[in-house]
Amino acid sequence: MADSTPPARKWRIAHSEASLGWGGQEHRILAELNGFRSRGSDVWLVAPPDSQLYQRAEQAGIPVKAQRFKQRALLPLHVLRMAWWLRRHRIEIVNPHSSRDSWMLTLAARIARVPLIIRSRHFDVPIPNKSLSRLMYKEWSHHIITTSPKITDTLIATFGLAPEEVTTIPTGVDLQRFRPDGPCAALPLPALPAGTPLVGMVTVIRYAKGAQILAAAADLLRGQGLRIHCVIVGDGPWRTHLEAAIQDLGVQDLFTLTGHREDVPDLMRAFDIVAIPSFHEAIPQSGLQALASGVPVVASNVGGIPSIIKDGETGRLVPMQDPAALASAIRETLEQREKNQAMCAEGRRFIEREHSLENMLDRLEAIYHRHLG
Repeated sequence: MADSTPPARKWRIAHSEASLGWGGQEHRILAELNGFRSRGSDVWLVAPPDSQLYQRAEQAGIPVKAQRFKQRALLPLHVLRMAWWLRRHRIEIVNPHSSRDSWMLTLAARIARVPLIIRSRHFDVPIPNKSLSRLMYKEWSHHIITTSPKITDTLIATFGLAPEEVTTIPTGVDLQRFRPDGPCAALPLPALPAGTPLVGMVTVIRYAKGAQILAAAADLLRGQGLRIHCVIVGDGPWRTHLEAAIQDLGVQDLFTLTGHREDVPDLMRAFDIVAIPSFHEAIPQSGLQALASGVPVVASNVGGIPSIIKDGETGRLVPMQDPAALASAIRETLEQREKNQAMCAEGRRFIEREHSLENMLDRLEAIYHRHLG
């Protein structure tokens, strides 16, 4: 039987991102850039020079083009300059990721006659101006990539896209870094009673990530005689509000906020449970990473989460914004250790089968081949 895998090809790919922060979306972009560079393609990043993604890409040796996206009055000039840059570098694939950079890069790519324009969408949030956004998603882009089936369904329903015009490709996990065996991170914890379970969140601290719901659940569990300690890894615009919520509940002794850390694989292995109490979510990378690391997951039943955290099979799902349900699921997870082992083993197999980094790159490359030959 003949091998149906398309032959390897060297592509010329430019990604763009307007965000200044560092979260799952930016992590995904850097993974794609590094992944295709390792496969022999030429890659570029277009981003603000003061963004964390720009700086990390530059440190990784990825070619970067500094571009700010807030100057709307100068948009026509920037579009023409960008079109010239795309033609000069003979870019074959343009892939913007956020709203502001999408308008500039997509218009420039059409002027420069870039053969393949891909629009990536990472979040399942309302689209404010559907008639205007239709130009981006339906008329001007050749293909749409989303990170969860829920986002795909929303775009198809909103813009009348054909199913073959949209592909769901969650962020792939590096299975060599995220695995059950390996070192555990040292954490700056207070003195805790022996055996205190650690419930971790690795996240950008935003209201919709739901860490305040975890605080309420921890308070309920203490009232029931079960003490846990919650470790929030990451930073973000809502941190001071979260600290105030923790103080208002009187659970300061049950929480450690570490700020941003890079040793995420070791952190995952240090946790007894990973919590994802989000209000909306595509497919959270912390969920994929936890499954790959063999760590039990308790998560909200929202967005794309149920496509990876299958209740009773790879983890436990609870209603969103329900501290009592979250507390109950945490207790159940700590008590049913034999069942947890089976679910963690299935979670690892699921990631190996469907969500590895190489699988993500292979699926992206298949889209490139389909459009460019």
